Amino acid sequence: MRIVFMGTPEFAQASLQKLIETGHNIVGVFTQPDKPKGRGYKLVAPPVKELALEHNIPVYQPEKMKDGTALSILKELNPDLIAVVAYGRILPKDILELPKYGCINVHGSLLPKYRGAGPIQWSVIDGEPVTGVTTMYMGEGLDTGDMILKKETPIGENETYGELHDRLKEIGAEALVETIGLIEQGKAPREKQDDSLSSYAPMLDKKIAKLDFNKPAQQLHNLIRGLSPWPVAHTTVGGKLLKVHRAVLSSGKGEPGAVIDNKKFIVACKEGALELLEVQMEGGKRMKGEDFLRGRKPERLGD
Repeated sequence: MRIVFMGTPEFAQASLQKLIETGHNIVGVFTQPDKPKGRGYKLVAPPVKELALEHNIPVYQPEKMKDGTALSILKELNPDLIAVVAYGRILPKDILELPKYGCINVHGSLLPKYRGAGPIQWSVIDGEPVTGVTTMYMGEGLDTGDMILKKETPIGENETYGELHDRLKEIGAEALVETIGLIEQGKAPREKQDDSLSSYAPMLDKKIAKLDFNKPAQQLHNLIRGLSPWPVAHTTVGGKLLKVHRAVLSSGKGEPGAVIDNKKFIVACKEGALELLEVQMEGGKRMKGEDFLRGRKPERLGD
């Protein structure tokens, strides 16, 4: 089967790696254009491009998908199937209908919940106990296509978005290979999504990263986990920004925002308390909460 792979970040790189390892015929890779990064704004290639070039797979980076350029390339490649994983581009109808077996997608949630760009982050922020990946046939809607396979996994009590992302990218890669195998055998199931059960997971915005200790500790704990490693939850100490990379639920009472233990860096919330395990002062290095307290003795946070 001739396969065109479309993807951009590390989450997609894992799926491409698995397709290569399992001997699938990848005739081309589509990924987003290189982007400037760092102080020198040097152009950096997406992880998927780097992997494809290592294996001498042709790479295409169209600026747009609707101007006919991508369609022309795809007609020449003549894929039987297009596999899409975190590509970051919406495919127009003429591309969706081009391959013999259609276009399939790996999505980082148990659809129809958490459609959109930030499914892994929001599943953590919302305190979900279970998540997973879904493979599906792609349609014109946003993550609304018929489902093929679902793979569930529990979310750890203290698991961060970054940690869950790294687990799900491997689960997604396995699911993609299994899905392609079912399609090749003509045995792929097709289940319509129940739109009444759907929810939307938008791209993260730094505006949600500020910690409000007038909220329950559990809610803040979930927010901290869901925003690690980016954009990182934060509060303030003496008017300066303090990033909170990791925390755990703790016990104790006090005014919301008050530091109620100067050895373990425990902060009172509206309900319960949080122990801040890893923090980073504005302009400083990431450190353990207890080490931070050796140099400072703040009475409260969020002032």
